[in-house]
Amino acid sequence: MNNLITVTIDRPIGFIDSFGNQYPINYGFIAGVLGGDGEEQDAYIITRTVDSPLKTFEGVLLAIIKRKDDNEDKWVVSTTKERYSISEIAEKVHFIEQYFDSEIILISSD
Repeated sequence: MNNLITVTIDRPIGFIDSFGNQYPINYGFIAGVLGGDGEEQDAYIITRTVDSPLKTFEGVLLAIIKRKDDNEDKWVVSTTKERYSISEIAEKVHFIEQYFDSEIILISSD
């Protein structure tokens, strides 16, 4: 059984960060779970069923993006029914991960 994760979205689709990067997917954090930087764990939301800005999202951990040149990893969360390949995930998160030396590790589901 997959454990559901609630992600609070603080960078919804269309958000533009201080570097000028526009977010084509929802991005947020998991409250109460600390990442490598001491802040709450960041998560990309990847789903074929949502194409609008969200405030929260409930899903399952699909993959972990290990940043070899940063002190934090990013989680990839999706719906319980959707699966993605490493190359599909890489394409979706390229808008930010292009600036890091990252490796995507798929999490197997039950």
